[in-house]
Amino acid sequence: MKSFYDRVRKEIRQIRPYVPGRPIEEIRKKLGLKKVIKLASNEIPWGPSAAVRRAVMREMENVQRYPYSECPELAEALSKKLRVRTDQLVFGNGSDEIIALTVKAFIASAQDEVIVAHPTFLIYAVKSTLSGAKVVTVPMKQFSYDLERMAQRINARTRIVFLANPDNPTGTYVNAKALKTFLVGIPPEVIVLLDEAYYEFAAAQKKDYPASMALLAQHRNLIITRTFSKAYGLAGLRIGYAVSSSEIAGILNRVREPFNVNRIAEVAARTALKETALMTARVNAILKEKRYVSDALEELGICSVESATNFILILLPQAARFVPYALGRGVIVRSMHDWGIPGAFRVTIGKKDENMLFLRVLRAFMSERGKHA
Repeated sequence: MKSFYDRVRKEIRQIRPYVPGRPIEEIRKKLGLKKVIKLASNEIPWGPSAAVRRAVMREMENVQRYPYSECPELAEALSKKLRVRTDQLVFGNGSDEIIALTVKAFIASAQDEVIVAHPTFLIYAVKSTLSGAKVVTVPMKQFSYDLERMAQRINARTRIVFLANPDNPTGTYVNAKALKTFLVGIPPEVIVLLDEAYYEFAAAQKKDYPASMALLAQHRNLIITRTFSKAYGLAGLRIGYAVSSSEIAGILNRVREPFNVNRIAEVAARTALKETALMTARVNAILKEKRYVSDALEELGICSVESATNFILILLPQAARFVPYALGRGVIVRSMHDWGIPGAFRVTIGKKDENMLFLRVLRAFMSERGKHA
């Protein structure tokens, strides 16, 4: 009997499945460790607020009912906060789903092309390859987007350009002036997906970070995606959204599964959205800790990339040895091997005690570096 792989589309055989960060429970059980901290998946270290917990428990009484298809209450709240119309909003099972919806909606044939940077969020290339599109990759310059080169690669076959701002895994960002210049040069029929998963962190620390919502009126081809997984701390509930022109939003809502966002996620997001002060305080705490970690790295003589997010890309020649070394001591960080960056790993900023443990492990590794050469 032939393998089932012989029966599937060739695009499925071409992609490598996305490998998520390893969960704490798995490592604790596998290695027999009492304490394990996860600094690998760019989550925030705090659980939901009391208000979110109460709202979730109340909504549990309704889980026998299907959710509302377009999250109307959340849409109303977001439209007021962002000053957009509700018909410009699309909700997804995380912003990842909206990336997939965009590819599904606008890639029609194997001649269609998408443009991505390298390195960047792997899902862009994975979903595009799965759709049959040709993925055109433009290398970054010193870990920052080469927007001029990306614009030059656009042709009659280009359907989507992906920009992660800030980028994952580099943490770098495109400033307001550069983004405006780039968008002006993009043909109006080419979709630009601006992934702002780390928006709250970037906007809190970078004065020249783009006010992207103001760009929608001039650029009907722009899709801005954001998420409740990062600064709002709802990664486990999977809810994100897109803002675009009403035309594009209408297209994505046609492609979207009717009940893609569950009731619990919607009510949690709606409640968390009201807690601006709490979210801001948590973002500021993380940014303070990021400065602490960055200063410690500099003292150790370890290079890193300046980040506008809640993580740091660390350039360490012995990264391939450090990642399992740290894992064995209960610290989960993310190897950049799958991103094609040898000699690098990514660390998420956690609470003070978590960051201190990470740095202790890193210092111990560096003091023994002769053994790890």
